[in-house]
Amino acid sequence: MRLEDVSVEPTRVTFWGPRAALEVRCPLPGVLRLRHVPTLWHTAHAPRELPPKQSWAVVGARELPLSVRRQEGRVVVAAEGLSLEVALPRGTWSLRDAQGHALTRCEDFSGEALSDYPVSRFRSRLALHAPADEAWLGFGEKVGALDKRGLRFVFWNTDVMPHHPDTDPLYQSIPFFLGLRQGHAWGFFLDETWRSEVDVAAEDGSLVQWECAGPELDTYLFAGPLPEDVVRRYTALTGRPPLPPLWSLGAQQSRWGYENAGEIRAVIQGYRAHRLPLDCVYLDIDYMEGYKVWTWDRTRYPDPAGLAREAAELGVRLVPIIDPAVKAEPGYPVYDEALARDFLVRNDRGDVLLGEVWPRPAVFPDFSREEVRRWWGRWHKDLLDAGVSGFWNDMNEPACFSLKNARETFAIKTSPCGDLGKVEGPTLPHDARHGSRRHVEVHNVYALGMARGAYEGLRELAPERRPFLLTRAGFAGIQRYAAVWTGDNSSYWAHLEMSLTMLMGLGLSGVSFTGVDVPGFLGRATGELLVRWMQAGVFYPLLRNHSAKGVPPQEPWRFGEPYLSLTRECLERRYRLLPTLYSLMHEASVDGLPVMRPLVMYAPGDAEALRAEDAFLFGRELLVAPVVRQGQTRRMVYLPEGRWLPLFNLGAPGEVVEGGQHLIAVAPLDTVPLWLRAGGALALTEPALHTTSANWSSLTWHLHAAERVEARLYEDAGEGYGESRLTRLSGGLTGERFVLERSTEGALPLARDTETLRVYGLPTPKEVVGAREHRVVDGVLELTVDAGWQRLEVRL
Repeated sequence: MRLEDVSVEPTRVTFWGPRAALEVRCPLPGVLRLRHVPTLWHTAHAPRELPPKQSWAVVGARELPLSVRRQEGRVVVAAEGLSLEVALPRGTWSLRDAQGHALTRCEDFSGEALSDYPVSRFRSRLALHAPADEAWLGFGEKVGALDKRGLRFVFWNTDVMPHHPDTDPLYQSIPFFLGLRQGHAWGFFLDETWRSEVDVAAEDGSLVQWECAGPELDTYLFAGPLPEDVVRRYTALTGRPPLPPLWSLGAQQSRWGYENAGEIRAVIQGYRAHRLPLDCVYLDIDYMEGYKVWTWDRTRYPDPAGLAREAAELGVRLVPIIDPAVKAEPGYPVYDEALARDFLVRNDRGDVLLGEVWPRPAVFPDFSREEVRRWWGRWHKDLLDAGVSGFWNDMNEPACFSLKNARETFAIKTSPCGDLGKVEGPTLPHDARHGSRRHVEVHNVYALGMARGAYEGLRELAPERRPFLLTRAGFAGIQRYAAVWTGDNSSYWAHLEMSLTMLMGLGLSGVSFTGVDVPGFLGRATGELLVRWMQAGVFYPLLRNHSAKGVPPQEPWRFGEPYLSLTRECLERRYRLLPTLYSLMHEASVDGLPVMRPLVMYAPGDAEALRAEDAFLFGRELLVAPVVRQGQTRRMVYLPEGRWLPLFNLGAPGEVVEGGQHLIAVAPLDTVPLWLRAGGALALTEPALHTTSANWSSLTWHLHAAERVEARLYEDAGEGYGESRLTRLSGGLTGERFVLERSTEGALPLARDTETLRVYGLPTPKEVVGAREHRVVDGVLELTVDAGWQRLEVRL
């Protein structure tokens, strides 16, 4: 795609060709934006003017200065952290970081526009060089190995039930990846909502090839050099997740099949009778009257507010499902108002589009418009007033089982109408009208618009509370509004194993608050699968047991012993971990880093760490290696470089082992293998039946002594926007002394008088300064300190 001329402005450089343009901007340090416009003649208002473009994903962009250096046939555009060299004759470019390290290069970009009826069609293509030793991670919610090389993906949110280990597309479209080669990381984001595809060096092993159904390819390039640097920059651009309420990190129970208030009460009472922790129960579609959103079936739920009060007395919150499809029933206020105010998606002829989901017939609000999002957000009020605590957005791809009037249009005999009424998957047709846009453009952000409307509505209706939203579908930036679960999985061991790479892929793509249905939505789970999935699920940011109609109930007591007791141990472990998990969720809200991290994130040059995808890091320091195969009581584990302390089940420690090796972990059914990195720390509390406050009244630090030790703990009320406290520990071993210092930020008063520190890896001390008391138990130094302690010194 030949480029012939360059226009230079302080914060924008634009390359012009006979039919194409390439615009370069710098929205953040270490980030470049490149708009590839291969069909300029069709999309521009004038020969030297690019059309304005709205982004649904980008919220953190600025206009930073660029410098330009011209060479024969080449132009180098430099900004803070990155430089781009553009070859004018071919219109291609190459990218380097601030140290001159080659990150990637564009081999080609091209496109075409096809005049058609009822709408014109586009194909825009971009090819990136794929070195043989480069790995490609991320891509949002996708199947396959952690390294997606050799795979092809479609970005088109799709309602899939059931899905399998090779199913694509799924419910989320996040066209972001992280490239990793020789220990250096960089990132790429395609900011296009149109249907898109990527070939990750599958057809041609030397190329990563993108194709988009829109008129351009708006891309962002991110500098590393470390994977966490790329993730931080990407989430600075697309937004960080808000800190969720503490209760949403507790145990959650759901089923498509709790048909009335009595069954909800029975589930809560079952948890309490069996001494199982629980914080949340979901209400699926059966709570609605005739599947009409924002209604209650009063025969099944005669007193919603009373039910919510009863649940709250037992420490349990209620979260109802909300689907976007509105029943087309005159006299139903939601439908009447949406119709009167022209808030609904229309077919090509201009009539309101009719389909079928749970309600029949159904219409669809147009969430691409701000006024519709505001209107939708205010509908949450009555359910909030009834005492519900959060909302579950489902079927929001949007799903549509059948269409009633999609192909209605004007007949033009001279036109073939090739795309008229075209539908891909159970959803709306490509040519459906969302205001001035067509569905093929905004399909992938339908759920994002719905979540934004809900989130902003909840902030307005209940400003003293943090919103909790759970969504099935989404696009880049969904982390700003909602947690994500991976949809309708099944009770297969393969789905347990696949959950790890899926959640790590989402985390690398900016979505930190994630989970999967445990122990599978469809199928028949065994007691063994339940326990092994719970052992992994303890470390999911969102832990929900969910199942479908037609499959056996899977509340923990349904499986009998020993599975009930083992599940109870898992849930108690989860509640012990809450101080660390809550602090990691706070870190995600500040830096954008996920809770579940691949081993390669902190060993970017280690090929073995890249392939060790059946284990993950919980934060930076705790390595989790759950058993994910049926019948296994031993498993192979790879430990990256460093020293690692076995801390299986968060219990008694084992002997420290050196990393950089594989080893066999013995893991009978009651055991989940865990290792704490040297220098790492965990903050644990006592188990409880439900959450109360994140200002912990009981706290024990577990520290693995090393030359350098660092830890952090975030505390607040667990709800709202009041005072907080961030505690940092730092120090380490120097000669024959182990010194640890504590500093704090924030005005939240302490809720405890003392803290306990368990320090692993030290010999018996000669003297301890700064503790109330100390003792050595089974080789572990245990210290009791005042909660406001500032310095500890252990003399060895």
